[in-house]
Amino acid sequence: MEAASDTLKMIINKICEPEPFFILMVLWCFASVIWADKWVKPKIAFTMMGAFFLLYLFSLTDSNFYSIATKGDNIPIIAMLFMSVYFTWLGFWRGVENDKRKAEGRPMIEEEGKEVKVLVWPHLIYIEFIVGIFCTALLVVWSIVIMAPLEEPASSAATPNPSKAPWYFLGLQEMLVYFDPWMAGVVAPSLIIVGLMAIPYLDKNPKGNGYYTIKERWFAISFFNFGYLVLWMALIFLGTVMRGPNWNFFGPFDYWDVHKQPVLNNLNLSELFFIKTLDMGLPEHWLKREALGIALTVIYLFVLPVLFDKVPFFKIGEFFKKMRIEMGAVRYYTFIFLFLTMMSLPIKMVLRWTVNLKYVVAIPEYFFNI
Repeated sequence: MEAASDTLKMIINKICEPEPFFILMVLWCFASVIWADKWVKPKIAFTMMGAFFLLYLFSLTDSNFYSIATKGDNIPIIAMLFMSVYFTWLGFWRGVENDKRKAEGRPMIEEEGKEVKVLVWPHLIYIEFIVGIFCTALLVVWSIVIMAPLEEPASSAATPNPSKAPWYFLGLQEMLVYFDPWMAGVVAPSLIIVGLMAIPYLDKNPKGNGYYTIKERWFAISFFNFGYLVLWMALIFLGTVMRGPNWNFFGPFDYWDVHKQPVLNNLNLSELFFIKTLDMGLPEHWLKREALGIALTVIYLFVLPVLFDKVPFFKIGEFFKKMRIEMGAVRYYTFIFLFLTMMSLPIKMVLRWTVNLKYVVAIPEYFFNI
């Protein structure tokens, strides 16, 4: 029995290594949209959630995982993961159900009961009051049962290892591994905020407003699903469970050895090109040295958007051409720019894990690194 348990833990540790973990998250992200009508069935979905919960209970039997999962500031993060699984299923289930009802000519879930008017007072106020009492009681019990993770006053002589940001900044802290601080800490958050603000102006498709649907909004759902599950929840999970001392990767059941020092020879694209490929020294002038990286960046951000509607595979070009016509040039290219900027994070992550690429463009003379 113990041997089987150790084997399962070893398999989970292997799956949770950055490369397979990221690949599985991406596959699940798009498979959940493509085969939504299959997995949202209550029997299948709750079986999957039950297996996920049993796996979590099994993980708590490991002392290393237990010490991470039961920390006072990690408990709400674990709870958030479970809630995200449930509410993701609920949204997909309602979307699939609405698509089925629309095909059969029946009213959608949101349309049922519209003829019944409910007054704000007393119905809504009562519900909000009861929920407020419940949340207050929950927080009181939580503060009594779970010890607050308070430590001694901050001191430059005793820095925690690892030093982690609050859960809502763990994604940005993970981005610091792959991007220059100004890019991960200033440019990327600014683009995220601007992109979220721009959604109502870029996406004027009336379908899906006021009701759940999958078939009518599959691209928007896939786009959001990828950003939320892969580039947000997955990074929070990585930062909470798998980032240990010195910000090294550890499996969920690995001991956080502070002396673990993996050999990392991270190289810039210019070093990979001139030193590793051409076997020559780096040019002295930054423009000649970084010409390849600058060219690739310009092609990625400004040339690639023009070629999106010409991709012949699986009618991708036809889809983006239709999108460009419906959205108009300004809104379309703004969306594509934000989309490519978002995709730069997983691209940089994969390049770091596979070829140890640090920066595509590295110009320390002007503090400009990408």
